[in-house]
Amino acid sequence: MWTVIYIAPTARVADMIKNRLTEEGFLVECRPINMSKQQFEILVPSGELEEVQEVLNLILHP
Repeated sequence: MWTVIYIAPTARVADMIKNRLTEEGFLVECRPINMSKQQFEILVPSGELEEVQEVLNLILHP
């Protein structure tokens, strides 16, 4: 089952997060949630949630 871990404000931010998490070895999906606002959900398998959150914090707050 997939779980949303982040709502990216732009496609560029969503791609950057997806690429960084993929480089760390995680499965990642992105999907648009509101085309008028260009927001994107970043989803990961729920079994990897805690590990991904730690890496995501390092990506967002270096």
